[in-house]
Amino acid sequence: GFSMIVMTAPLVLPLVEAAKFDTVWFGIYLVLMIELAQITPPVGFNLFVISGLNNDSIFRIARAALPFFFLMLLATVLLTIFPQIALFLPGKM
Repeated sequence: GFSMIVMTAPLVLPLVEAAKFDTVWFGIYLVLMIELAQITPPVGFNLFVISGLNNDSIFRIARAALPFFFLMLLATVLLTIFPQIALFLPGKM
C-alpha cells in the first residue's frame, strides 16, 4: 500500500490542488481506496498473505473478506457524500 501512495501521490496531488479539493480529505480517501484494493481479488495483496498463512484458497478468503469490502465501500461512499466526516477533527485543531 505504501508503494502505491509513493508512486501516485506526486502525480495526482497537483491535480487535486488545482481542482480545489481538500488535501486532508484526499489523503484519507486515497488510503481508503488503497485498503479497498488490498482486499479485492484478483490482485488483493492481503488475500495472498492470509492464504499463505492459513493454507486456504484465495476464493474462501475473498468470500470471508466480502463483508469488510462492503463496509469499506460504504465508508468510501459516505466520505464522498459527506467530506465533513474526514475534516471534522482536523478542523478542531
